[in-house]
Amino acid sequence: MKDDRATRPATYARFAPPGLICLLASGCRGAQSALDPAGEEAEAIHSLLVVTAVGGGIIWLLVVGLILYARRRDRPVLDVERAQKLISWGGVAFPTVILLALLSYALWKMPVARPWFDPGDAPMTVEVTGEQFWWRVRYLDQEGEPVFETANEILMPIGERVRFLLKAHDVIHSFWIPALGGKMDMIPGRTNVFSLKATRTGIYRGPCAEFCGSSHALMNLTARVLEPQAFREWFESRSAPAGRPAETEGQAAFLSHGCGACHSVRGTQARGQVGPDLTAFAKRERLGAGVAANTQENRVRFIRNPDGLKPGVRMPAFSMVPDSELEAIATYLGGLE
Repeated sequence: MKDDRATRPATYARFAPPGLICLLASGCRGAQSALDPAGEEAEAIHSLLVVTAVGGGIIWLLVVGLILYARRRDRPVLDVERAQKLISWGGVAFPTVILLALLSYALWKMPVARPWFDPGDAPMTVEVTGEQFWWRVRYLDQEGEPVFETANEILMPIGERVRFLLKAHDVIHSFWIPALGGKMDMIPGRTNVFSLKATRTGIYRGPCAEFCGSSHALMNLTARVLEPQAFREWFESRSAPAGRPAETEGQAAFLSHGCGACHSVRGTQARGQVGPDLTAFAKRERLGAGVAANTQENRVRFIRNPDGLKPGVRMPAFSMVPDSELEAIATYLGGLE
């Protein structure tokens, strides 16, 4: 029986490049892809990447072509003058021209990729503070006062520039929604100003782009881009005075076990400022800054043992609370709309 093992490397080598290309291309789209831009700044960064890659590819082909030509054994021996011309034009002149063109293009694109803007051009201001390991989000009025607060999600209208005030409470974090724009660090004691302008509706995901602790990889932000009218309706509903939720067994357990000392729920006695604001918590698709789906089971798991889902989280465990009360609290949170 013939042993075909010797032919296997050649077979693998034949199929490896297409397979590698397909594997890499599979990550080029999605809610967290810089290669699928949905914002003005992201589109500028994407075009800069494409042009730079093409320019670099041309230089690579020129240099590699010269090397392969020089290694050919069947070509006639070049005289010194012709060899110098090949090196001067192919190895120096053309690469220099291409690099200068790429530099000029990059300098031209920089103001679009990170635009300077007048605060008056951004009618809405959002303050985002990086915490361990979640995002505090406050929508501000024209005087810079908070209108309402939420956590781990940003809603913004399409076609309108949004101004962000980026802060950090504990350690350095980094704000980045790849499909909408570039990144900017969030530094304790400093406020960095940033802006984004979305060009396509949808739901986009942003990770913390600076290592901030044990749950750094579990600290994600959701950005929802809505049509202007839909955004106005949402903003007005959240800005309106909060009604008082119906008193339930879950609300009583939530307050009696001290949850209101860390969390706020508008319209109730829960006014804590340490943890995320839980008003309208039921409308969030994920809990724990994206760590798990917002389901009854996951809410119970997170309350009972937060560290089990998100290592290093500062929320204490409530494993001493009876299961019936944990279920009641989770049901109460699932009804906060």
